[in-house]
Amino acid sequence: MMFEHADGQPVLELTDEQSWELLEGTKHGRLVVSVGGEPDIFPVNYVTADRKIFLRTAPGNKLAQLTINSKVLFETDGILSDQAWSVVLRGSARVLSNSAELEPVEALGLKTWVPTLKDFYVEIDPSSVSGRHFNFGEQPEREI
Repeated sequence: MMFEHADGQPVLELTDEQSWELLEGTKHGRLVVSVGGEPDIFPVNYVTADRKIFLRTAPGNKLAQLTINSKVLFETDGILSDQAWSVVLRGSARVLSNSAELEPVEALGLKTWVPTLKDFYVEIDPSSVSGRHFNFGEQPEREI
């Protein structure tokens, strides 16, 4: 088991430390942006450093939307045969623009998934992180 659940409970609320451990060990997630009250979601690959999320992107909806409204959600998860987990991070996104900011992030080795140019680095500075771990099992019988 990845995490020990108290009293056999199927859902465990993760600590910030446990949530960051999962974020740091995963390289794919989903970025949620919202403009004009309309949410949009994008699959992304990412790296972490100094308790921040970094991703690369190209010009398009994702980049335009996060520059209009910097408040974002980021979610990542993992599913195994008998357990799963999910971590949600709330924060502010910004495009990194000068060489002093870009050099350390470029050194993290973030590669794109597909062979396309993604010249913009985005940093997500978290305001909160929450996570849950789930042990799979059958639905219990309802007591009458």
